[in-house]
Amino acid sequence: MKTLTLFRHGKSGWDSPVSRDFDRPINERGCKGSRLIGEHARALDLHWDHVVSSPAVRCTETLDAFWDGYGRILHPNWDRRIYLASGATLLDVVHDLPDDDAEVMMCGHNPGLEDLALMLIPDIRGDELRDELEAKFPTASIAELQFDVEKWADIKEGGGRITRFIRPRDLDADLGPEQD
Repeated sequence: MKTLTLFRHGKSGWDSPVSRDFDRPINERGCKGSRLIGEHARALDLHWDHVVSSPAVRCTETLDAFWDGYGRILHPNWDRRIYLASGATLLDVVHDLPDDDAEVMMCGHNPGLEDLALMLIPDIRGDELRDELEAKFPTASIAELQFDVEKWADIKEGGGRITRFIRPRDLDADLGPEQD
């Protein structure tokens, strides 16, 4: 059994004076939402054997805020392929994950994370979590997917199930809905 938690970076500051998109930071709302998701993950006793993330500033800052709420720092593996990647490229990253690690968090960007999740979860009528994710995968949200496989490379389209979808606004109404 493999569990993949997809974590979209926190709300970013579009008004930040940076020359490259890669360097765009998260804003105060992004920090608050990411920290709140970390607190909730700690309360649920969620854990990961491995964390892989885009090295973009908004992902590094999201994880820093998450660790503050989670109460523990996990040291991610930075993978440039995740930066603004398509769902298909993200699936390549998943296939390359170490098989000894059963529970992995991937921090990245939309639309790629949402596309990956929808690619991996079959579209079954009445799957409320999938329907909510398909409607919108907001910033600082996590989607947990499970797969009945032994190796990450065996994960195929439609082969997973969504077991958890948590948005910051589910935990604090002041954090939603988003405008982006």
